[in-house]
Amino acid sequence: MTESTGQDMVERLAALLIASRQTVVTAESCTGGGIAHLLTSVVGSSQWFERGFVTYTNSAKQELLGVAGDTLLRYGAVSEQTASAMAAGALGHSPADFSVAVTGIAGPGGGSAEKPVGTVCFGWGLRGHSTKTAQVRFDGDRRQVREQSILMAVQGLLDIVESRA
Repeated sequence: MTESTGQDMVERLAALLIASRQTVVTAESCTGGGIAHLLTSVVGSSQWFERGFVTYTNSAKQELLGVAGDTLLRYGAVSEQTASAMAAGALGHSPADFSVAVTGIAGPGGGSAEKPVGTVCFGWGLRGHSTKTAQVRFDGDRRQVREQSILMAVQGLLDIVESRA
């Protein structure tokens, strides 16, 4: 992750959110708070960053975000369905207008034939609208998978905010 790429995206996001007086919430698993860290690296982020949830375990996803146990059992923690539920749950457990959620397998272990290391699922939410999701497979080691996930999460959030501006 180039620091400038992430910073540029966050500065654009910040300007849009400040202008519209809207806020964002994060729900993270494999990135371990990295999205929130990047978002709050910009001076004045308290004007538009509402809160962040780091829900690494299934029980945390259920307790803090309200992800249904059936969703986790049926689709797994790393699925678009879970990412969608995390994004919706983050909005449901905060007053924020926009949400971003990420869950994946950063490695080096934990992958399977169906979901290899580097598989990451995203959810982006806007209060009152359906959640947008995506699943990608990133190459690289644990650090690289996490960094690519953070950038994709922020880019997706920026895309949604820009489309509403």
